[in-house]
This record gives sequence, C-alpha cells and structure tokens, in this order.
Amino acid sequence: MFESVGLIARSDKKNALKLTENLAEHLNSRGLNVYVEESLKGFLRTQQNFLPLEKMLTDLIITIGGDGTILRTCMTIPNPEIPILAINMGVRGFLTEVPPREAFSAVDKCLRGEFITEKCSKISIMADNFRFPDALNEVVISVGEPVKLLYARILKGDEQVITCQADGLIIATQTGSTAYSLSAGGPVLDPCVEAFVLTPICSLSVLRSMVFPLDSKITVEVIRPKKILIVVDGAYKRFADSIYPRITVTRSEHKATFIRFRENFYHRLRSRLLFKGVGGERNG
Repeated sequence: MFESVGLIARSDKKNALKLTENLAEHLNSRGLNVYVEESLKGFLRTQQNFLPLEKMLTDLIITIGGDGTILRTCMTIPNPEIPILAINMGVRGFLTEVPPREAFSAVDKCLRGEFITEKCSKISIMADNFRFPDALNEVVISVGEPVKLLYARILKGDEQVITCQADGLIIATQTGSTAYSLSAGGPVLDPCVEAFVLTPICSLSVLRSMVFPLDSKITVEVIRPKKILIVVDGAYKRFADSIYPRITVTRSEHKATFIRFRENFYHRLRSRLLFKGVGGERNG
C-alpha cells in the first residue's frame, strides 16, 4: 500500500530523535523509501535521505512529536491530504494516535492496511487579497500587542451578525474547537458537526462563542486598529495593515487525513483534555 514514508520529528527531544532513527531503520528493512525532514540533519547519528518538508511528496507521513508538530506538518507538506500517523511525543498530543511504545506495531499495522482514516476539515483564510495557509485548528485575529482592544464587525455572508470588542477573535474548525478556542471558553464540537466556532478572547460584551455552518462565509471587518496580527495554527504569522482590514474565512477545498486504529475521539477528549493535569505547552 505504501512505498515511501516521510519522518518528521521534534529536534528538542532526544527520545524523539532516537525513535526517528529506529523507525527509519525499521522502514528501510521493510523495503520502503524513507525520507527524513531536512531540519533534522545534524541531529541524527545515522545517515538518512533528507528532504525539505515542503517537498515531501511521500505516500505516508509519520510525525513524532505533539500537536504542534502535526500542525506544522499539515501546513507545509505539498499534498495536504497525505495520510499522517502521529506518534505522541508532546505534552497532550490530542491529535496523535499512539504512544512511543506502540510505534513499531502501529507502523506494521499501517503496512498491512489495518487502519481507518479520519478526514478533518480545514479553513481557508483571505485578508487583503492574500491567501494564508489553510488552518487545521484555527485562525486568530488580534492587535498583536497587550492591553489593546480589537473593534470588529462579524458578518455571515453579507449579513452583519454582531459588533464586538475583545482582545482578539478565534475562528476554529471542529478539530480546533478542542484547542485555543476551548481554552478561551468555546464549546467542543463533535467531529460529525461540520461547523466553525467563533470565540472572542476576553470580550467586553456578553458574546462568548458562536457556531456557524461550515459552508458559511464569515468575514471579520476590523474597525480599529488599522494594523492587526493574523496567526494561523499558532505557527504562521502575518500583519495586515490597511484602512479597514477584512478577513474572510471559508471551508477549504483541502482536508487533513489521519490514520486511526479505532474511533476514539471521546476517549482522547476524556484522557488528554478534560481530565489532564494543568501545565506544560499547548502544542508540542
């Protein structure tokens, strides 16, 4: 089923690097073409075929890290729908599928075709005629500095919904409803609910969150300030600077594909988010 595999890992954890080396050897022994993310060159003690992430057109991607590693991967790989097997080396790893101790058995299951796939919707973001990378989790619109308010109008299609004053706004996917939006007080969406969640950050009004159908066109018209910061999935940042910045969010034509061995959304929700101890980074 798979002929080539890309390995993407955190470079700041020795156990992630060691697992990358061992998995590369394991996959090579199975006759697959193995490519390792080029940024790991110099961190690994074995010779590997290195490839920039933006050129990694493999049949399968294996990430060794947390949710941050997954988000970076989804944003950068040239084919956004390459299936991803995510091994958890992060703090929570909500999007990941298996712990490190199950890595080799999980890889062998993949090679035998013993898995299911989960398709996750992404959102497309346009601002000042510039298309941002698609977001798997969310886009955050803020002033970019503390103690300054964002004044904005929210529209669905051409109809004004509400005017808000807040530190910022989060527009999240179903997947992203378990991330920053949840931290800001937003609801968790079941994966079967295809929708956006709009959640203000420290709103001055009674507005908490609003849920819109995923086929909606949501526009944020910024009244002030003129310069705003747009952040996609916590990794891609760009300032928009115009008289009245407009950010438009729609359903992307692309989806992210994750390898799963069981449908375990609520298990992951209970064990990794709702009853997980506080502390640590949001993304790994």
